[in-house]
Amino acid sequence: MILKMRGIAKSFLGVRVLSGVGLEVAAGEVHAVVGENGAGKSTLMKILAGVHLPDEGVVEIDGSPVSFSHPLDAQRAGVAIIYQEFNLLPERGVAENVFLGREPVRRGLVDRAAMETATARLLEQLGETSFGPRDLVRHLSIAQQQVVEIVKALSQNARIIVMDEPTAALADHEVELLYRLVSRLRERGIAVLYISHRLREVFDLADRVTVLKDGTLVTTAETAQITSDELVRLMVGRDLRAYFPPREAGAAGEVRLGVRGGGNTVLDGIDLDLRAGEILGVAGLQGSGRTELAKALFGAEPFTRGEMTPLRPASVRQAVAAGIGLVTEDRKAEGLALRQSVRDNALLVSRSVRRGGRGDVRALLEAVRLQPPRPEQEVRYLSGGNQQKVVLAKWMTVAPEVLVFDEPTRGVDVGAKAAIYDLMRGLAKDGMAIMMISSELPELVGMSDRIVVMRDGRIAGELPSGPSEEAVMRLAAGEVSP
Repeated sequence: MILKMRGIAKSFLGVRVLSGVGLEVAAGEVHAVVGENGAGKSTLMKILAGVHLPDEGVVEIDGSPVSFSHPLDAQRAGVAIIYQEFNLLPERGVAENVFLGREPVRRGLVDRAAMETATARLLEQLGETSFGPRDLVRHLSIAQQQVVEIVKALSQNARIIVMDEPTAALADHEVELLYRLVSRLRERGIAVLYISHRLREVFDLADRVTVLKDGTLVTTAETAQITSDELVRLMVGRDLRAYFPPREAGAAGEVRLGVRGGGNTVLDGIDLDLRAGEILGVAGLQGSGRTELAKALFGAEPFTRGEMTPLRPASVRQAVAAGIGLVTEDRKAEGLALRQSVRDNALLVSRSVRRGGRGDVRALLEAVRLQPPRPEQEVRYLSGGNQQKVVLAKWMTVAPEVLVFDEPTRGVDVGAKAAIYDLMRGLAKDGMAIMMISSELPELVGMSDRIVVMRDGRIAGELPSGPSEEAVMRLAAGEVSP
C-alpha cells in the first residue's frame, strides 16, 4: 500500500470530528471516500494534505510514518489535493500556473522554454490537445482548468492525488474528460482518492469505497461487491428507495403554465402543460435545450414566438410578477449573494419585485429545514445542501405558482438530497406546479409524475411516471421515434 492512515482522530474547539479513522490506498487504485456533509471526509483529506495535524493516529507513505506540519511538506512527499475551487491565476498562462513558485531558472532568469516544454509533455501524456502551455487560464473551460490542476500535481511528482468533488462544476460532456484523466492517472500508478456525492461516479471509477459517518469509519468495500442501495444505507441509515417521497395519485390539477409552439434561437415547437400539484421532469443530453427551456419560461432568454399562458414573459421581472420562479443550476453564481446573510438572501426576490408573500424569514428557514436556522449567518459558510434550501426559501417569500428547478441537487450530499425531495413533493402537494430539470436519471424517475425528454431544442417525447432509465435515454439519444 502506498498510503496507510491508522487511528486518525481530530477535534476542533472540543468537538470531535474524526475518531479512529483508517484508510489504505494502493498505487494505481482509485479509492472513493463518501459520506454526508459533516462525515469527516474533508478533515481527513486535509490531514493527509498537511492542512491539519491529527490529534491521534499515524499516516504512512510507502510504509514509513510521516508528519506534515504544512501543505508543502505533503507536496514534497508526493501528495496533492485538487479542491472544488481551483487555485489558478486566470491572467497567466497554463505553464506559468503549473510552475507557479517553482519556475525553472537559467542564468538568473525564468526559463520559459523549459517550463513550456515540461507542461506540453505532461499535457501530451494526459492526452490533452485542446489547449497549450501558453494559453491564458481565463480562456479555458472549467474542465480544462481541472486538467491544469492535474498537470500541476504531476509536475510536482505527486503519487497520491486527492480530488474533492471533481465534477461538481462540470457539464455532462466534460465529465467524460475527467473519466479519461482518472484512467490515465491509474495507468501511471498514481493513487487517486476520489470524494464525490455522485454515486454513479463512485461505481464507474472507484476500485474500492470507504464510508464515513459522523467522523467514524463505517466500512471499506470493493465497489464490485456493494450496491447503490447498500452504500446509501451505510451513509445515511436508510434505503435508496426511501429517498423519494410517494407520489400523490391523481394530484395534478388545473394547468398553471402552458406553451404552444414556443421557440427562440435555440428552442423550437415547444408544446407542454404544467399542472398544479405535479412534478414534471425534464430529461435530455447536454446541449438538448433543457436549461434554455427553463430560461425561456422564466423570461431570462424569452420565447420569441409561440403562445404561453398565463403570459409569455419578456423579462425575469414579468415572470416573477406572473408567479413563475427559477432555482438556477449554479446557485453560487446565479442564485445567491454569498457574502450576504441568510436573511438577506431569503429576501432577495421579494425586495426586488415587491410581490406579496411570506415575510417571516425564521419560519421560512424552519419550513425548508435549514440546519441550523441562523438568519444572520453568511451564506458562503453553509453546506451545498443548506445553500440550496436558502435558494428555495428565497422563492417561497413570493409564493410562486410555478417553480422551475434546474439541477436541484447538484453538489449536495445524499442526506440533503432526501430533504430537498421531501420539500419539493410537499410544495407540489400544496398545489404548486413544479418542473424539475436533472441530469441524474434515478432522480428523474424517482421524483417525476411524468417526464418530457428534450433533444435538439425540441421535445422528443413524453413518458409517464416510473419509466425505465433506458427508455429515457433512448428518447434523449434519438433511438426511438417521439
